Amino acid sequence: MIFHPRRNPFAFDATGIAGLVTFPLADAALWLQLRQAMKRIGIIGGIGPETTVEYYRRILDLYRRRNPDGSAPYIIINSLDMKKPLAMLTASKLDELAAFLSEEVETLARAGAAFALVAANTPHLVFDAIARRSPIPLISIVEATADAAKAAGLKRLGLLGTRFTMQASFYADALAVREIEVILPNEEEQAYIHAKYMDELVPGIILPETRDRLMNIIKSLKVRTQIDGAILGGTELSLIVRDENVFGVRILDTTQIHVEAAVARLISGKN
Repeated sequence: MIFHPRRNPFAFDATGIAGLVTFPLADAALWLQLRQAMKRIGIIGGIGPETTVEYYRRILDLYRRRNPDGSAPYIIINSLDMKKPLAMLTASKLDELAAFLSEEVETLARAGAAFALVAANTPHLVFDAIARRSPIPLISIVEATADAAKAAGLKRLGLLGTRFTMQASFYADALAVREIEVILPNEEEQAYIHAKYMDELVPGIILPETRDRLMNIIKSLKVRTQIDGAILGGTELSLIVRDENVFGVRILDTTQIHVEAAVARLISGKN
């Protein structure tokens, strides 16, 4: 806020997205209130670059469909170097990962985000630790997905994702509270999913043969364990499996579920 006593002792400049604007001093309080009312979604992205773009597109699309007045949401994206968090995960340095992501959430808060989300499933290994340190509310992709599964009446869910996500307990724990069981692919299937995820999906490579195999893994889980739903527990999976049902199995697209939770919070006006 910059005062201009020579030009007008009762005016100030406010720099925002639209550029430099001059207001009478009497309107300063109103301008500040309006600025605070512009709730901004903060996104920790870049862990999967292609999915970060997908989050941005889906948030804009959903917000505009629910607000047909032509307005658009304010979004702040903090795009990270994927190599750092992956190295921490591989070395099981979860405390370092939590500290690293907490600092990046604080960056979003300083930039004006009212609440934030991490555009990936695997970092939810340390979600609770990040949330405790965060100066702003965080939306958990795991809790949002568990709520969606409960609302859909599902009871047995297959879980696909990175090796870190499939072998962690955060989905199983969240769903157990809702009396829903998590079923994992077998070891060979897990190795395949993880390899394709990291080597193809994260760089944005979408191959029809990979899609076919992923869908057949879901089919095999249904035959072997009678799952009624499958969690795309890696946000990149939503880029290759876009079906709502696969061989009669309900697909839970965690990217879309997360986006819907964020837009709902934005529209509600809740921080």
